[in-house]
Amino acid sequence: MGLALVQSRALLGLDAPRVTVEVHLANGLPSFTLVGLADVEVKEARERVRSALLNSGLEFPGNKRIIVNLAPADLPKDSGRFDLPIALGILAASGQIDGSALADYEFAGELSLSGALRPVRGALATALARHRQQDGARLVLPPGSAQEAAFVPSAQVFCAHHLLDVVRRFIARAAQAETTLDETLQDSGHTDEPQAGEERLCPGPGWHAVQPQPAAATHSGPDLAEVRGQAQARRALEIAAAGGHGLLLVGPPGSGKSMLAQRFAGLLPPMNDDEALEAAAIASLAGRFTPQHWRQRPTASPHHTASAVALVGGGSPPRPGEISQSHHGVLFLDEFPEFARSALEALREPLETGQITIARAARRCEFPARFQLIAAMNPCPCGHWGSTVQRCRCTPDKVARYQARISGPLLDRIDLHVEVSALPPEELLAARSGEGSDAVRERVIQARALAVQRQGCANHQLQGQALDDHLGLSPEALLFAHKAAARLGWSARGTHRALRVARTIADLAGSTAVETGHVAEAMQYRRVLRMPS
Repeated sequence: MGLALVQSRALLGLDAPRVTVEVHLANGLPSFTLVGLADVEVKEARERVRSALLNSGLEFPGNKRIIVNLAPADLPKDSGRFDLPIALGILAASGQIDGSALADYEFAGELSLSGALRPVRGALATALARHRQQDGARLVLPPGSAQEAAFVPSAQVFCAHHLLDVVRRFIARAAQAETTLDETLQDSGHTDEPQAGEERLCPGPGWHAVQPQPAAATHSGPDLAEVRGQAQARRALEIAAAGGHGLLLVGPPGSGKSMLAQRFAGLLPPMNDDEALEAAAIASLAGRFTPQHWRQRPTASPHHTASAVALVGGGSPPRPGEISQSHHGVLFLDEFPEFARSALEALREPLETGQITIARAARRCEFPARFQLIAAMNPCPCGHWGSTVQRCRCTPDKVARYQARISGPLLDRIDLHVEVSALPPEELLAARSGEGSDAVRERVIQARALAVQRQGCANHQLQGQALDDHLGLSPEALLFAHKAAARLGWSARGTHRALRVARTIADLAGSTAVETGHVAEAMQYRRVLRMPS
């Protein structure tokens, strides 16, 4: 009997390995067998495909033995993305559509029982992987997923709303079948006009080539001008945004730590094309991508009860965690010491490398995780140690145990440590509004542009020989840095991170060399949590 091959894609991290859907119809006892390391939702495609074909007025070969193989057999497959290629394979194997015409296309889509196509997760990630592989095949997707995938340059994406839209394109006997198919469309209730309450992301009826109109980046978040006082913390935010540095805010409750952190993303420079595509692809894997957020820096702020898997990713199949969801954006961890110790320690490698590798017995996935960590914490359990507004009730032992929840190696990987003091009410009410986010962002963009022009990356990525080549320390600043590192007992990592901050401060000042004053200011932000005497 008939054999048909239909091309599709699986999801494995940001990769999208090709999957060939092989459908064979044979004589024998009627059955529908699906093999190829398919997950539960993929195996359920048998019922969805059968109902979709029958309710669309098409013929389901229920008197045949149907075998569907998803090759390669050792690659895990999940989600309902294989419904559409399985249905097309059955139609091609039974001679209802032209199977040879399917070779130039790749298909993905979940089928409803009526034959309508539903969006699938990871469409943009799939299109990006195909773009990097320079695969010229055309991609057929449901509404929503098609518009999402079309954000990738050079992607040839087509949108279909219903199974019959695809069948019309590949019908075997065009002249005779066109009339028959029109009658089938009317009998099945499928029309080219949108139904009540249906929003069509792909304009027009039937089969469409999708042409996206990417939205421009906007900065509609809260403004830094709303923060009164806190000059040192505002300066630290500007330095962190200009150099891509991590930042730890330490202060009593109500001092403005969360308020400052929520305005940080508005200070960052706009994303370039590659950064926007990577960030959008990761959001697509989690089903979070929306066209309105195109080119906007992602911000993740998980609750302090989040587990290590929720932060770094995991599961079966592995999926990205919050650190990858904030790739090229901001990861804000409020109540920093309240996170589980295992969750915090899992951040150490990604903070250094900018990626996370999730290894399982059968599969290994890599996700990018180039995020900026903004952490906020109280100095003690009651939160008022060192405050001039309210007295602390904690003993020195309690304060020491609370601050020890943040390990030294993790603290060493955070470039800026800033104390956010609580302002007295009369000082807070009398303070004027500070500088707005727009003015600060302009300085940040100029400083970041200087760094990229000089070394090809932001200052926080300077390592090894690149740090020596582009640091530009003056002799006096070098001598001062040596003395400071020796007196304060800094590690080699801590010393290098302080020098990167000094390089960013020099860029903000428009200086080609790092002077002693730049190093001295960087030292102020390299403070450790002070234990009470």
